[in-house]
This record gives sequence, structure tokens and C-alpha cells, in this order.
Amino acid sequence: MVDVKVAGGELSTDEIDAYVKRAREKYPDKMITGIDITVDGDFVDMTYHWQTVPFDRIRRITGYLVGTLDRFNNGKRAEEADRVKHGLKQ
Repeated sequence: MVDVKVAGGELSTDEIDAYVKRAREKYPDKMITGIDITVDGDFVDMTYHWQTVPFDRIRRITGYLVGTLDRFNNGKRAEEADRVKHGLKQ
């Protein structure tokens, strides 16, 4: 469900559906949650609102880019546990 707000005029349901369809086609990799449409005569201005994307932390550990250690075998887990971790002294 996309929350659509129209200001400055009126649009038919078919027009609103067409704008939602266009947004989904134009941005297929994003999840649209809302559109603010401002009517200005024969023109419209649109502001899209997107669903936030969760952020996964990726680190370089023992030469590999990883998010978590759950796919490491016992040897790689031991290598990670034995490595020297550097930090800043205050």
C-alpha cells in the first residue's frame, strides 16, 4: 500500500494509480511507501518516500570481507580469535 497525498488540485484514481505504477517501474530496487503530489496546472511535482533499508556492517577479517563469523570454519574462527586487535589509547 502506497500512501498518496495530493495538494493543489485533484487527480482521478486512475491518474494516481498511473503515478504509483511509474514510480515502481522507474525504481524497481526500492520499496516505495508514499508519494506527495503537488498539482500545478497541467504539471505535477512528486516527492517519493522510500522504505528504509537495513544496514549490514561489513568488516575485513583475515583477508575476507564478512558481515558475521557464522560461515567461518573452526580454523578461520581460531585465526580471528588469535589476531592482534589494535585500538586507540586515550
